[in-house]
Amino acid sequence: MELVVERLEAGYGEMQVLWGVDLKVEKGSFTVVLGPNGAGKTTLLRAIMGVVRPWRGRVVYRGVDVTSLPPHRKVAMGMTLVPEGRRLFPELTVEENLVLGAYSRGFKGVEEGLELVYRVFPRLKERRGQKAGTLSGGEQQMLAIGRALMSRPRLLMLDEPSQGLAPKLAAEIIELLARLRDEEGLTLLMVEQNVAAALRRADMVYVMEQGRIVVSGPPDKVASIEDIRRAYFGL
Repeated sequence: MELVVERLEAGYGEMQVLWGVDLKVEKGSFTVVLGPNGAGKTTLLRAIMGVVRPWRGRVVYRGVDVTSLPPHRKVAMGMTLVPEGRRLFPELTVEENLVLGAYSRGFKGVEEGLELVYRVFPRLKERRGQKAGTLSGGEQQMLAIGRALMSRPRLLMLDEPSQGLAPKLAAEIIELLARLRDEEGLTLLMVEQNVAAALRRADMVYVMEQGRIVVSGPPDKVASIEDIRRAYFGL
């Protein structure tokens, strides 16, 4: 098992956001967490990564309890989070942003990392000398994912990668992620609101509501539950 989250609780100040969340991610799988705004999806990823310190529960990565480790230690172990909002350096070029992604590895293997990113995202190679702030929304998201790949993760976590993108571009991003899973053997854990595209590619789906997992299962099972279809999918 790549990742196991057990009874995880976390929040901000005195406000509790996560209430006993259990989640498992199989090695080489594409796992998606769905749910409305405010359900706790982003906090879940931050708590797993250590950006938000868990109050209770455990995070186990590849058999090792990493609950209390800081983010940089988790990156060194092969966990990487692409945060919501991309957080690029707009005045730096595409390639400069990518190279910064190799910082956690002491800038080792930069050429190999760039080769991988440019193979997966050929548009970034075409724009490697262009400032990141001048890219389209879809290209910026590709760059954010590419920068994360420069740390050579085993587990890639993504917070709303299709946010702000047209449906066609959002679907393209998710297809590219699925290609990474298939061709590079990456394990993916994605928080997403583009339900249709996510369900097409997911191996396992968790649905969150008010800081709790309310439904989990393979995509066909989750999509067939009438209450969930109404509440989350608008069907």
